[in-house]
Amino acid sequence: GLIYFLSTELPSFKVLRNTFVRDIRTAYVYFRFLFHLKKLHALNHSVVDRFSITCKKYRNDVCFIYQDEEWTYKRVDELSNKIANCFLSRGYKKGDEVALFMENCPEYICTWLGLAKIGVVTALINTNIREDAFGHSINILDIKAIIFGSNFVEAIRDAIPFLKDKERMEYYSYAEKSQNQDVSTTFSCKSLNSLLDDASPQEVRLSYPKPGSQDKLLYIYTSGTTGLPKAAVIRHSRYLWIATATKFPCRLRKYETYYNPLPQYHASGGVLMLGVVLIFGGKMVIRKKFSASNFWKDVSKYKVTVTQYIGEICRYLLNQPVTPEETQHCLRLMVGNGLRPHVWKEFKDRFRIKEIIEIYGATEGNTNIANLFGKVGAVGYFPKVMQRLFPVELMKINPETGELLRDKNGLCIRCKPGEHGEIVGKIVKHNPLNAFDGYANKAESNKKIITNCFTRGDMAVRSGDILVMDEEGYLYFIDRSGDTFRWKGENVSTGEVENIVSKVLNHSACVVYGVEIPNNDGRAGMAAVQMKANDINCSDLYLNLKKKLPSYALPMFIRVCDDLELTGTYKLRKVSLQKEGYNPENVSDALYFIDHKQKSYVPLTRDRHEDIISGRVRL
Repeated sequence: GLIYFLSTELPSFKVLRNTFVRDIRTAYVYFRFLFHLKKLHALNHSVVDRFSITCKKYRNDVCFIYQDEEWTYKRVDELSNKIANCFLSRGYKKGDEVALFMENCPEYICTWLGLAKIGVVTALINTNIREDAFGHSINILDIKAIIFGSNFVEAIRDAIPFLKDKERMEYYSYAEKSQNQDVSTTFSCKSLNSLLDDASPQEVRLSYPKPGSQDKLLYIYTSGTTGLPKAAVIRHSRYLWIATATKFPCRLRKYETYYNPLPQYHASGGVLMLGVVLIFGGKMVIRKKFSASNFWKDVSKYKVTVTQYIGEICRYLLNQPVTPEETQHCLRLMVGNGLRPHVWKEFKDRFRIKEIIEIYGATEGNTNIANLFGKVGAVGYFPKVMQRLFPVELMKINPETGELLRDKNGLCIRCKPGEHGEIVGKIVKHNPLNAFDGYANKAESNKKIITNCFTRGDMAVRSGDILVMDEEGYLYFIDRSGDTFRWKGENVSTGEVENIVSKVLNHSACVVYGVEIPNNDGRAGMAAVQMKANDINCSDLYLNLKKKLPSYALPMFIRVCDDLELTGTYKLRKVSLQKEGYNPENVSDALYFIDHKQKSYVPLTRDRHEDIISGRVRL
């Protein structure tokens, strides 16, 4: 009776036999996690509150290791206090918004943590974006100041013309120990290093209520399904639940040593494991940038027990020569997303990884699942005996339009095993696990919300991802719906790239889409432009796109067409172009391939195409 009550439909005896133990263990972890989360919610605790508790408990223990230097919890606390007191003295207060544009380092974390202590919300800016994309990320919020690493002076200078409130913006430059602190700029800028020398390391005293669980903590940018970057709202409650959801389901211990080479402006690098360290304790090794050649050296050297990955990292590591360190380590667990089925077993066996936990979720979404028991290729599963407690489902869509299909009662239709569908999460108020904070822009948030999904009158969030489920409830990622594809672990918005390519080519008609390259995860970008091949200056095109786009969003291929096909509603059609791909034997139009050494796009010949397909050309 209990199984029937908790299930949306009664599973077969065979399925129940195969999944019962898994689901009971999942239920135990779920209720333990939910109990802890509800307690934090009831206490109205913020990330600052929980860090304070952790800091008192482990004050003299190592919190971070960076470039062989150890940072204790005490040091992190004192530097974040300096940040808090510094900006409080300069008039910043609860609700103000500040942008952070720095590379990975402990000071990065101390900066947003210190600002959080006075209630200032920090926008974590992607360090790859430049000029108008940077300006857009600032302009969609009410940013009062930009804190940037001293190595990004030129990027800030080039972006200032694109800021709408450039006259009132304040700029603070911070230099790490290894960087030159005497930064010369063509714009008014204060040295944060100098200001911090005079700031108090004591706990900040506020004249207004301290931040609570429902207050905003961060903005983390995501490309979403269309357009320029969107600022996803991360409240204290969401940061706490992500950290808690990582701690308990992943069965993390008190004294783990974590390795984090992922960018801290992303939720993966800036929330997932980092949140566990700040909220529960542990030690984290921070690397400025991921390095495939140094990964296992670091893991071995620092006796790392847990690390994170994205699919591309796993592929990079497999392509490295065999080294002694890759099996001489203490690593017991890797957590991440994007590990493809054909890589999974080889990766685990070669590097002797005891356990891999694949997770699925979005920075702003509520459709978060995990593969806790190592099912190869699965991104998670729906527990068959407790589906009513976890309102996330695969819903049928129209493959042509991408719209959700409805039954005769107007409700969404659940997918059966083997059917592709979009993963959708029900919004449950007063439950942090199923809440949806959305984006800073309310209109963008509303685009993600649908009504009458599970039951009449409810609300749910569309993920934009297509998955498929097997008989036992395991879920497998298929693709992104809409106009976004994934490359190098990043979501690439075709709309954004189309606008920039078109602008660079004097507003020529342009469509951008993703194409598959053998032995590479995700899809590489390809742009089809309507113009004469003789009118393209390939080196100028490369240099202009390189300047305006992040490296992962640069089109790898260019196709020059005399005409681009229109739909009945006068929209450019890309489906047929995507199917035709980039094989010069099948495409009569002029094709070009990106060449970083020549800093240009070069003709895509049959020989060069063969080199790309065979892997002789490194991407």
